[in-house]
Amino acid sequence: MKRGLLAFALLLGSAFASPEVNEVPPNENLFADGIPKIPASLAAAVRPYTEARSAGLGGWHPERREILVTTRFADTPQIHLVKFPGGARRQLTFFAERVLSPSFQPVRGDYVVFSQDAGGGEFFQYHRLDPATGKVTLLTDGKSRNLGLVWNRQGDRIAYVSTRRNGKDTDLYAQDPADPKTDRLVAELSGGGWEPLDWSPDGRRILVQEGISINESYLWMVEAATGEKTPITSRGGKETVEWGGVRFLPDGKTILATTDEGSEFLRLVRMDLATGRREVLTPAIPWDVEVFDVTRDGKRVAFATNEEGTSVLRVRELGSGKETVVPGLGAGTIGALGWHANGRDLAFSRSDTRSPSDVYSFDADSGKVERWTESEIGGLSPESLPQAELVRWKSFDGKTISGFLYRPPSSFEGRRPVIVNIHGGPEGQSRPGFLARNAYLVEELGVAILFPNVRGSTGFGKTFSRLDNGKLREDSVKDIGSALDWIATQPNLDASRVMITGGSYGGFMTLASAVAFNDRIRCSLDVVGISNFVSFLQNTSGYRQDLRRVEYGDERDPQMRAFFERISPLTNAARIRKPLFVVSGANDPRVPRSESDQIVRTVRAGGTPVWYLVGLDEGHGFGKKRNQDFQFYATVAFVRENLLN
Repeated sequence: MKRGLLAFALLLGSAFASPEVNEVPPNENLFADGIPKIPASLAAAVRPYTEARSAGLGGWHPERREILVTTRFADTPQIHLVKFPGGARRQLTFFAERVLSPSFQPVRGDYVVFSQDAGGGEFFQYHRLDPATGKVTLLTDGKSRNLGLVWNRQGDRIAYVSTRRNGKDTDLYAQDPADPKTDRLVAELSGGGWEPLDWSPDGRRILVQEGISINESYLWMVEAATGEKTPITSRGGKETVEWGGVRFLPDGKTILATTDEGSEFLRLVRMDLATGRREVLTPAIPWDVEVFDVTRDGKRVAFATNEEGTSVLRVRELGSGKETVVPGLGAGTIGALGWHANGRDLAFSRSDTRSPSDVYSFDADSGKVERWTESEIGGLSPESLPQAELVRWKSFDGKTISGFLYRPPSSFEGRRPVIVNIHGGPEGQSRPGFLARNAYLVEELGVAILFPNVRGSTGFGKTFSRLDNGKLREDSVKDIGSALDWIATQPNLDASRVMITGGSYGGFMTLASAVAFNDRIRCSLDVVGISNFVSFLQNTSGYRQDLRRVEYGDERDPQMRAFFERISPLTNAARIRKPLFVVSGANDPRVPRSESDQIVRTVRAGGTPVWYLVGLDEGHGFGKKRNQDFQFYATVAFVRENLLN
């Protein structure tokens, strides 16, 4: 008996001594090619930085002071109910896939409607959850892309858009979620940029936005019974105008909206629908109003402005014009906001450099701010986390470019290596926030991270956001060159050790920078990036093609096609001589996996080492924690081998 136990112990010991036990293999849903084995010690060291959670705002219960939030306890975000500030998060859904945009039925609150896709494919379906029984009912067709849900005030109809007719156009539908058989087509709409914004108070009309690009959109009124649509805003002006976030006021004759009409920035306006007269409510704020909501009685509006990357949250009394800045929030960003039916409690989500997104409320009568969720950050000390520093530099043409720099602790001596992390979009903006996993690179490896806002970024006025359109595309790459110049002037940064990374459009910028600045960087990491605009525009999902052509140019035009081929990272892949890491999602509807496959194949053919990681159950970026974790383990290994050594 003792001999048998000894043999078992020896066998067990040899198993733990084997290489496999000391390694972290990719899970069954990851395809890893050219990536060295990841030591278990690396995963153990990184783990505290991978355990942070966050909470997103879903919405208020209409009768009770309770809030729906989305947060992750296991692998994906699910719906939770919080009954009071600081209360426990009671989990309501338990799916393997992420759950998005939950909202209560807005009158009784007796059920919840939410959105969900599969494998990151973004073919979102709406479902009804009955909390009393846990039963979930599919509301849409299970195949097409459905989004943009808005409730009417009576709580017996939702409006949304769907691609089910032809896979390309987003038509307008309406339904009573209590009875999915009531689902019906309201109006056929041409193009992929349509979205319902609000119902009229009487439930007879639906206000709809037609999006052409980030700088151009139009408002329409659609009769819910007949589908007849009438334009609210007109085409053919001297400049294109952006509209968004429209809400009806209780009289049904007036709306609130954001627009950059006559301005560099999005302003909050009140519009009389009969006369078209506009009143600007925020004339003295030279920044974008990025999100707003109005109370059910129309007496108050809450709105957040994006002031050089930091959000300022205000509440305005629409009658008197009195404004209050929500106190005590400090420098952070507002993600979403929404009023309770009582017209007093405002819920909002907020994050900053020391805290991931959490849900708060503001009592507009008393001025009290309460925190409803306090997401865990893996046992890390918030005070020790890296802080964002706003920095600026001049680009090749004299324009000022800015970004946020996270510096390592002073315990790291000498010039520090730098990762330049470029945001996607290009209609996006890097803003100061919680670094999560990336904090490991700063705090433990001593790497500085620079998040630049190159031309084409939003938040700096519409002129700046258009500076990279069409054949100006290469100018944004030159902004990265100017960032490298700036790094070389900084006494604590090492211009000889720079890595470029970015996702989506930032992935294109990464590859383009790897071509243009091969002799100035150590390595690059492209996440779901565009490698050739011609193949990208041909293969991206049909509902996106025309929208992307407005931004990038039309590959069907011979001159534009020739320009795309000339600037393509794929065309110039022979100039990428430094190590490259590429990450892709097999189900990506935006930037297809083929964009990654072709750049990996071509760069490898030139003899340059390439690591390749594909999420077989992922889309435009990894959404499942176990996949995200392995991606980061591999990223740390790549940084250690190619940037630090």
